[in-house]
Amino acid sequence: MPKITVLGKSNLQEDAWHSMLISLLRGLAALQVAAAHLRAQMYPGFGTVTSPPLLFQGLVFGTGFAYLAVIVFFVLSGWLVGGSFLNKLGAEHAFQHYAVDRVSRLWVVLAPTFAVVLLAGAVLGLLDRSQLSLDAGEPYSASVFAGNLLGLQTIVVPPFGGNFPLWSLANETWYYVLFPLLVLAFPGRPGATRIAALLAIAVIARLVPAAILLYFSLWLLGVLFSRIRIEAGPVWRWGLTLLLACSALAIRMKGKGDIAPDSYLQYLLFSLVFVLFLSSMQFKRRATPMLDRLDRIGRFFANFSFTLYVAHVPMMLVIGHLLWSLFGIGQLSPYRLSDFLVYCASYLVLVAGAYWFSLPFEANTPRVRQWFKAQLLAKGRVVRASR
Repeated sequence: MPKITVLGKSNLQEDAWHSMLISLLRGLAALQVAAAHLRAQMYPGFGTVTSPPLLFQGLVFGTGFAYLAVIVFFVLSGWLVGGSFLNKLGAEHAFQHYAVDRVSRLWVVLAPTFAVVLLAGAVLGLLDRSQLSLDAGEPYSASVFAGNLLGLQTIVVPPFGGNFPLWSLANETWYYVLFPLLVLAFPGRPGATRIAALLAIAVIARLVPAAILLYFSLWLLGVLFSRIRIEAGPVWRWGLTLLLACSALAIRMKGKGDIAPDSYLQYLLFSLVFVLFLSSMQFKRRATPMLDRLDRIGRFFANFSFTLYVAHVPMMLVIGHLLWSLFGIGQLSPYRLSDFLVYCASYLVLVAGAYWFSLPFEANTPRVRQWFKAQLLAKGRVVRASR
């Protein structure tokens, strides 16, 4: 029978099976979302195609897991972000470091991505002076820019420049805020701190949509199971692997294709199987050439997965514009193999473009983070010395 152990700290060792799987899944989730949105832009809707060929059916099916990919992002974010924060909770300046980590993670990628959104808007002829105003209803306005940096898209302002995948960044932003507030509200903190944290949680609960709060529970599942190791034999692990695959297929075939309150139960069950699977893989993997290569591939794609997720929509719009302007290629036909090759080439350009765009920004997030922490701590030392 499996043995369940509660860990004193989250296991973040890079040579463990679950660490390799987390990297692979982060990369695959971003690749899935980009493939799904590109297919939706370049091809007609599946329901409008008469007698769709087998290749098109395979493409539609294979790119139909985008919402599950977002759920995977939420759970892994809780596992990595929440688990890492709890590991460092007893350290000096833990909350300040957490704040710098979260802000730098978001803004180092989002700010330059918004520049790409503006560039795409200019290329597509969507920009004019009225849209660059302060009006919160204009998708390219300064107020919408600021609102998206603060996680207010779909709550107060629209996604910047019509970059619709940014809706999930509102969820992530508020999860980053809510979790430390929950920690501060726990017994053991000063009474005034607990009251202030509870009041802040109440205010946020009034501000954000119910779906954001509901799906916060999946984020917290990731935090919880990052502290649970399940020691099980191969039969149990393979059983969980099969159950995870079957639950994903069931949601793809029969589930509800959105992330809303009425879809919560299916995603909760999937997330439970997912975290049980990850917890059962918390053991050291063997160092073999094949597994080492797989680990490197996973880390490669994981390292620019955030850039790919937030920047692929403006990039694919520009790609579509160039295909039309240079080659007269508009909507692709499901019946032509050559059009499928155009889709594949466009997808490769999209992924490669996201990788190159990540190098000066996302790849340098640790450096930016360390610089801000050094500045923050230096100011703290100056203040203490002046006292």
